[in-house]
Amino acid sequence: MSILNSPPSEPEENSTSQSSTQKWSDQPAELKRPQLKVDAPLRMVETAFLASTASLIWFINFYFPLGPVLRIFFPVPIALVYLRWGKRAAWIAAVTSGLLLSVLMGPVRSLLFVMPFAFMGVLLGATWYRRVPWLVSITLGTLLATLGNFFQLWLLSILSGEDLWVYTINQVTRLTDWIFSLFGLLSSPNVLFIQVGAVALFIVHNFIYLFVVHLAAWLLLDRLGNPIPRPPHWVQVLMDY
Repeated sequence: MSILNSPPSEPEENSTSQSSTQKWSDQPAELKRPQLKVDAPLRMVETAFLASTASLIWFINFYFPLGPVLRIFFPVPIALVYLRWGKRAAWIAAVTSGLLLSVLMGPVRSLLFVMPFAFMGVLLGATWYRRVPWLVSITLGTLLATLGNFFQLWLLSILSGEDLWVYTINQVTRLTDWIFSLFGLLSSPNVLFIQVGAVALFIVHNFIYLFVVHLAAWLLLDRLGNPIPRPPHWVQVLMDY
């Protein structure tokens, strides 16, 4: 056969390229050209920003206390991290905020924030993410906050060399004596009653605090596009007024 009568070689190349293209398209998706993940840098930036926000709120409130205003928002930034990016990002934010405060204020004051407020942010974020009712999340937060109060008393007692629990008992004893005298009771409370009363005061205080935190988060996070579970009906009725 002469060269003029021989078939052209282009179709053969086209068939080869088509077969290679078909072979490449048959490969799994993970072997193809990787796509840019936009969520990864956004998750990192938001986690760092909200962790620094939580640290800054604690820092400002420690040196320039504004009453209970800033205290309400201690756990909210870390809880917002959980709502937006999940459990792992929330724990990273809690650890990051603790490390940042350790650099700015020292490890002791950093621990006073981490336990209970950083852990509380993770806990509240988990309960809000799972749409748990307010009563359950407030109760769990109250238990954690009460443990945090005893941890703070223990840590500060070690550092100061004094038993701050005794100081707390003395304050509760004075309050109890005043209540007894107000109602005209002549008997004096025993030690066990005083200790139970001190624990009860911690629990009631933390329960009220967690309720106010839920109320502030409900009003704030709805406007940020990350709503928490709806409050009880009576709370919504009161807020409507």
